[in-house]
Amino acid sequence: MEIRPTTDEDRDVFVDTAHAAFGLFPETPVEGGGLWWSALEMDHCVLALTADGRPVGTAATHPFELTLPGETLVPAPGVTAVGVLPSHRRQGVLSAMMRHQLTELRTRGEFLSVLLASEAPIYGRFGYGPATYTGRLTVQRHKAALDVPRAHGTADAPATGSVEVLRRAECGEILEEVYDRYRRAQPGALSRPHRWWALRAGQPPISPAPRYIAVHRDADGVPDGYASYSLGEKQTLTVDETITTDDAVFTALARFVLGHDLVSQVVFKHVPPQHPLRWQLTDFRAAEVGGDTDWLWVRLLDVPRALTARGWFTDGELVLAVDDPFLDWHGRYLLTVRDGKAECVPTGQEPDLSLDVRDLGSLYLGGTAPSTLVRAGHIRAHRPDAATRADALFRTDRSPHCLHWF
Repeated sequence: MEIRPTTDEDRDVFVDTAHAAFGLFPETPVEGGGLWWSALEMDHCVLALTADGRPVGTAATHPFELTLPGETLVPAPGVTAVGVLPSHRRQGVLSAMMRHQLTELRTRGEFLSVLLASEAPIYGRFGYGPATYTGRLTVQRHKAALDVPRAHGTADAPATGSVEVLRRAECGEILEEVYDRYRRAQPGALSRPHRWWALRAGQPPISPAPRYIAVHRDADGVPDGYASYSLGEKQTLTVDETITTDDAVFTALARFVLGHDLVSQVVFKHVPPQHPLRWQLTDFRAAEVGGDTDWLWVRLLDVPRALTARGWFTDGELVLAVDDPFLDWHGRYLLTVRDGKAECVPTGQEPDLSLDVRDLGSLYLGGTAPSTLVRAGHIRAHRPDAATRADALFRTDRSPHCLHWF
């Protein structure tokens, strides 16, 4: 079997093979783009070929940026289009492609990669761990009254500004600009390169699917948030995504869609865990939480570089013994944090925690507590206070969240 990079001449073969691996057919091309695979860059793709040259597997990456805790932006190859023809599964093709891809990424100097897992059991064995989570909030409109009191003893006030309804085709630049400001401030968020918007490749509101966009503007008329939505069957209004870094703007957009006429319920997709909207409803039971799932998975390729890249919010020290069985390496590191900056160096000290690289990926963005994985038996704590100290150290000022689909 041969694994080789692709060129532009391989696009049709790559797309056909990737679809066949999932039992699908390529969508009929539509004017203006909208095909998920139109954003693929062929110099970031590989094909697995049999000895006689038949394509049987595909894998690719998108060149994204990831926002880390502390609002640091780092390169993050987004792994996608990973598939093997049903006739060649369980013959080592997937493992060979993943090993080839990870080795190439390390050679290029990348220190992490990310993906969305089609099936949860697949990618843990390749060193990926779930690092962000998302859910769905369904609100019955007849119970949708909001009660947003001013915080006791503060001068907090509702967002000032206005909401304007536009069609998707009328506000492409606004969506791109608002999303880019959002993702730079939100840990766990990925960039949406301009080519995605230009090709309209992905899910709404990137795609050409008809959507209304509620654009919030601040008191000066500058767009600072949006909600992409559509009205479907059974009078259900579905919000694809609500984008803003300001809780008051989120509340204003929620109030707008919850007040829409001819609607029986409003479904907010991609709501971060512990979002305050549920608590803002006069009737706490008016909202049903569902669809709780993992979203972004993280794989560390260079532990010291990764740990020193992100911001930290508590001083402390930990010795981490990290195993990477898929790439066959082991390291022991002293992580020291002072004034928001980390130093991570090899050490011979006895470890505080022993863990797999996939579990370190889950901890990395602060969305998973070390003590949770200790209790689950994934991480071994060698000292009674190790999990508590790790919880304090990895805790972030803002929970990570990702809603970009790729």
